[in-house]
Amino acid sequence: MKKYTKSEIAVKLNSLDGWKHEDNFIVKTFVFKDFSEAFGFMGRVALISEVIAHHPDWSGVYNKVTIKLNTHEVGGITDNDFDFATRVEQLFR
Repeated sequence: MKKYTKSEIAVKLNSLDGWKHEDNFIVKTFVFKDFSEAFGFMGRVALISEVIAHHPDWSGVYNKVTIKLNTHEVGGITDNDFDFATRVEQLFR
């Protein structure tokens, strides 16, 4: 599994709206109308996580959900993280 360099991560992030590279993670905070909508989103993200066997670091506070991705096995960002982020983006649209 290829671990991306900082410059490779920057290039790949161009295709993901609002995602940033912070502290060895790619990160995005999603904002919803209320807690119920945010919690529903988290449930759908959990299903993605189980299907592809890749689990995010995340938190939910009222109407905001923050997702942080990296591949623990390699200690950095890989295709798994960008695949996960792309699938999450498709849910958010």
